[in-house]
Amino acid sequence: MEDDEAAAVLRAVGRQIKMWREAAGLRQAELGAAIGYGEEMVSSVERGRRVPKPDFLDKADEVLGAGGKLSTMKEDVEKARYPKKVRDLAKLEDEAVELGAYSNHYVHGLLQTQAYAHALYTMRRPSYGEDEIERHVAARMARQRIFDRVPHPVLTFVQEEVTLRRPIGGRSTLRQQLEHLLHVGSLRHVEIQVMPTDREDHAGMGGPIRLLKLGDGKTIAHEEGQTSNRVISDPREAQPLETRYGIIRAQALPPRESLAFIEKILGEET
Repeated sequence: MEDDEAAAVLRAVGRQIKMWREAAGLRQAELGAAIGYGEEMVSSVERGRRVPKPDFLDKADEVLGAGGKLSTMKEDVEKARYPKKVRDLAKLEDEAVELGAYSNHYVHGLLQTQAYAHALYTMRRPSYGEDEIERHVAARMARQRIFDRVPHPVLTFVQEEVTLRRPIGGRSTLRQQLEHLLHVGSLRHVEIQVMPTDREDHAGMGGPIRLLKLGDGKTIAHEEGQTSNRVISDPREAQPLETRYGIIRAQALPPRESLAFIEKILGEET
């Protein structure tokens, strides 16, 4: 694990599983066979090196007669399996009353389908292992709970046209992604805009922007690069990005025209 908080959770869960297994008089291989997992997986979970899936905890709880004590750990384990930077970002998004984002290379994470997100993480270099890919995709999907929050936050997105045409994951995945954008864009608290490639004047050439306005009125920016990931809370740094994002939105197609633009691209893909 990449952070102490998550590692501590997984070690605590692993010790509990080991304690219940030994109390039941089972070896690791026997527990694995009873719950449908290999001995190596059981061993790794008990040592805190692998993240147990909810199914693993539920079956172990039943086989070991833990009376729900292992199953109740699913929520803590689910949070621990997400990368720390994602957990920190999700906390900010949970507090935001407004969120704005400009994306220039791919569809913004909050707008991605699971298949699209999986394709993105699969193409990462250096390559991720399957467990790492699954972990990142699950974290990205979990963040999308922001769309269902009540009261609804105001969510605005500006997507560069190329992000709607690049066939990440293949044509079928792209079509599903475009359909998802049309669905999300129809929500009353969400506005999706498209920045056409033929725009001569473009304020977003400096790269992607993500802004979060909290309930106390404070605006926070989040910046992510090739090797860096930081939160900008100093108003003197966040304010220029807020201004730039406003200009980008003014230069992009309005929301209604943007949805029509996405529909046109979807039609070209069918």
